[in-house]
Amino acid sequence: MRFQAYRTSQFRSRASFLVQSNHSRSFSQLQPALEKRCSFGIAFDVDGVVLSGRVPVGGSPQALRRLYSNSGALKVPFLFLTNGGGVPESRRAVELSELLGVNILPSQVVQGHSTFKNLVKTFENELIIATGKGEPAAVMSEYGFKKVLSLDEYASYFKHIDPVSQYKRWTTEQISNRNSHVLRYNVSSERVKAAFVASDPVDWGRDIQAAFPSERLGIGAFRIALESVFNRIHPSPLEYTTFGKPNPFVFKNAEAILSQFLPSDIDDKENTGSQSFKTLYMIGDNPMVDIKGARQAGHPWFSILTRTGVFKGEDNHAECPADMVVDTVEEAVDYILKREFTSQFFFSYAR
Repeated sequence: MRFQAYRTSQFRSRASFLVQSNHSRSFSQLQPALEKRCSFGIAFDVDGVVLSGRVPVGGSPQALRRLYSNSGALKVPFLFLTNGGGVPESRRAVELSELLGVNILPSQVVQGHSTFKNLVKTFENELIIATGKGEPAAVMSEYGFKKVLSLDEYASYFKHIDPVSQYKRWTTEQISNRNSHVLRYNVSSERVKAAFVASDPVDWGRDIQAAFPSERLGIGAFRIALESVFNRIHPSPLEYTTFGKPNPFVFKNAEAILSQFLPSDIDDKENTGSQSFKTLYMIGDNPMVDIKGARQAGHPWFSILTRTGVFKGEDNHAECPADMVVDTVEEAVDYILKREFTSQFFFSYAR
């Protein structure tokens, strides 16, 4: 799943579908405290690498515990870099902590829509729409956007906006409550300035997905559908910007976030921005997303492909080969620690 940014001057509301990340709010919270300087960091994909649904896979709890000392202090800076989303990073951090048995902070969770924070100054006091599964409006409000409508709420302003709503049983209660709904904005006079696709829309693609049971269609397929429809009925093509992996920007952003975890008393000669880390490891299960993104980002990224998710091959992926192929995330962490450390201290942990 990749997060999209759509811009058009043709929509009735002249809305822009946008997506982007400024983690200043997250970093104003407590940051992971490293025991000592570390010359490398790790970015973990979530689904298919550390979790399958809500179930840990590949020895992920044991692997993550190796990145902490016995006192609970972080030894190796790491974060979760996922195109998933739909809930605030603070809530996702709590969920990951419970499922994986380690203390994860919101600043260690980078979701596909986390980059929207960069757009707060632009749209802070503008009327915007947030759509997708989960609670996209809550996400945008937590980021600091002041005037947010969910797409469901926006649709309630228009009586016949969805001609097939009568066939959607899951919206019956919502439709029946429209008469009691208090309209917060006058959308007929106040222009919607942007529409943010925070996660996969809920019901648009059910029938399309059924036609491709072997494929995992997500927000990328939604973008193709939207672009096709728009270009068919408008004289000018839809202009859009795509964020999320494998966009190299996402990896540069992750690098900047990981740099925030480093001790502040490091000699300036050693702490030189993009050169803060000698190596950054991307552990993922999708060659076309995780591995391709790390390869495009270049130095200091090192890609590791696991076989617990999308990728199941015996050999390396032909089109987007990883620097290393392993069976599980635990094997990946073991490889990283052996490669980076010579001290036996870093290999003593409770299994």
